[in-house]
Amino acid sequence: MELASTLMTPLWTLLAFVGLGWLAARRLAIDPRPIATLLIYLIAPLTFFRGLVLGGPTPAYLLLTLAAFLVASLLCLLVSRLVRHGFADQEAALLAFSAGTGNTGYFGLPIAMVLLPPQGVTLYLFCVLGITLYEFTLGFYISARGRFSVRESLLKIFRLPLIYAFAAALLVSGLGLGIPAPVMQGLEAFPATYTLLGMMIIGMTLGRVSLREVDGRFIGACVAVRFALWPLLALALVLGLQAMLPLPPEMALALLLLGVVPMAANVVVVAMELGIAPAKGALAVLITTLAAPLVIPLYLNWMMGVTGLG
Repeated sequence: MELASTLMTPLWTLLAFVGLGWLAARRLAIDPRPIATLLIYLIAPLTFFRGLVLGGPTPAYLLLTLAAFLVASLLCLLVSRLVRHGFADQEAALLAFSAGTGNTGYFGLPIAMVLLPPQGVTLYLFCVLGITLYEFTLGFYISARGRFSVRESLLKIFRLPLIYAFAAALLVSGLGLGIPAPVMQGLEAFPATYTLLGMMIIGMTLGRVSLREVDGRFIGACVAVRFALWPLLALALVLGLQAMLPLPPEMALALLLLGVVPMAANVVVVAMELGIAPAKGALAVLITTLAAPLVIPLYLNWMMGVTGLG
């Protein structure tokens, strides 16, 4: 009960951002596509550049990033193989993309900052970085292949600045280069903007959705992957690591949180940018996001009890 009350404020705040996006689309006729482009090509790269520089990447932290990237990529490839014959190309691509990720940034980061100590937030961020790298490399490629050729899909990946922001942050940290204080202060605005626009774009997309675009089979598959497969995977991972080595409680809780967040808002962002069924993606994201205030406390209480963290 205590965990649920702690999470209610950030959870409902994020859902309020979705509502604001819906109002913006319905009453102001705002087009969400330029906002999706802004998130992909400017706000996300600068947000993660700042987080990586402040986090001070070490080999141990980067190993977490690599592990998260590999897990996300394997899940994407597995689901892609399983659904390719059961869904249309664009839907299969979007479902495979969503399988490798979750709303770990826009949604999960504010919750991590409530539940975890500063060290735990840093561990969580480096895991999120791996999932985000998946989104804008293999995940983006798989999504693009739902509509574009191999060459066109690869070219789209090479134009994504988040990859270069990641490399630049590693270079800055590795060489011990200092970022001027005014620059870092200016970058402080980007994490909040990243969360606000990332959640609002869900509502903006939904503001243009009609009932005939509801696809129960697609939504059911997305929900099953996000709220069945991912929690079980996160729980199994934590239990396996606890059996093999001393696992810090903040690391265990960070991993569990990765497994219980709703579907990624970037499913909508990427679908909007590539033109692959954004309405269906937005409906699936909305359903898991609306369920989050109930599901996240229930899952975390149960998983923390099983892993001895409760």
